[in-house]
Amino acid sequence: MISVAEATRLVAATTRPLGTELLNLPLAAGRILREDLRADRDFPPFNRVAMDGVALRYDALAAGQREFFVEATQFAGQPPVATPDPAAAVEIMTGAVLPAGLDTVIRYEDLTFRTDAAGHRHATVQALPPRAGHNVHTRAADRRQGDLLLPAGTRLEPAEMAVAATIGAATVAVARRPRLAVVSTGDELVPISEQPAAHQIRRSNGLMLQAAAWQAGAEADSFHFDDDPAALRGGLPALLAGYDAVVMSGGVSMGKADFLPEILQELGVTQLFHGVAQRPGKPFWFGAQAGGAVVFALPGNPVSTFVNFYRYVQPWLRAGQQPAGAAGAVGGPVPAVLTAPVEFKPTLTHFLLVSLESGPDGRLLATPERAGGSGDMASLLTSSGFLELLPELSQFPEGSVLPAWRFR
Repeated sequence: MISVAEATRLVAATTRPLGTELLNLPLAAGRILREDLRADRDFPPFNRVAMDGVALRYDALAAGQREFFVEATQFAGQPPVATPDPAAAVEIMTGAVLPAGLDTVIRYEDLTFRTDAAGHRHATVQALPPRAGHNVHTRAADRRQGDLLLPAGTRLEPAEMAVAATIGAATVAVARRPRLAVVSTGDELVPISEQPAAHQIRRSNGLMLQAAAWQAGAEADSFHFDDDPAALRGGLPALLAGYDAVVMSGGVSMGKADFLPEILQELGVTQLFHGVAQRPGKPFWFGAQAGGAVVFALPGNPVSTFVNFYRYVQPWLRAGQQPAGAAGAVGGPVPAVLTAPVEFKPTLTHFLLVSLESGPDGRLLATPERAGGSGDMASLLTSSGFLELLPELSQFPEGSVLPAWRFR
């Protein structure tokens, strides 16, 4: 039986970058970029008016002029008007290009207007601006042409999608989604649409793993095998050949129907470890084919399956979507403060279910949740993560700062 740290190292060592595909930008939401995206022009690309009002020369105001002849009107989306008269102003709208020679915008709230006998409009400034450039978003104030905006490895979330659209990235190079086969095993499991007998349960782990895989950016298909060695030997080779990883639930402990470790090795999957010094999820089996799929064979109790997925499988999925050579862990733990003392005497790493919330001082607080063991699926409903309690200690006082793995 190996430590959690060694299991983490062995899993990470099998990570390999997935392929790259070109997608039209609207289809790339949630994907991981495999290319740098840079500003194709300045941000903003022109001196942009930031308020509805009139544009004028600040020097004229500084010289004492207060009333300005409104020479023209300009809306957003129009080319800038010419303003040859240094004493004139342009009525202008938010988002418009500031005409050449003008440098300040006075908002409507600080103006009064009159119309003369010839029908010409004049604007009088009632409140002086503090400086030239007031209410003007100057060209390149945010970013310059060529600046790196979205580096490779960025997840395309709504803000990133907007920036990519702004720079005209109509197609983007993104990581291919990992392809997972999610496999549940066990004679006691029936389809979720069926009424189980007293000795049966529905196949909830498979759907749980499939949903968690989708959440991590993977494509996941679900399969089920009874505790039948012939069925496993006949069905698993196609999954090992057709998917990046096979994530299994059940059949890896010490029971007489736990055939998986032996069968997987018969099928050419090299065992990298079987058994991790942790609770829950100690019987975890992990292996890999040379140049082929990796196999996460997780214990079948639902909390064990769940915690092992977020502790080992999700980081593997996310790391594979990053560019080759990307530094640092992706989606790792965050520090959290324990709100109540905890005692755990076995010399195992303990994954403690907790609810996580921000405290008054901004720190992340972790409150232990009641759980009836690794079979208590309902305990996951009140939890939002789990703390990783190190095996070297048995007492964890209130206020301890510990790594927290979030799943909400």
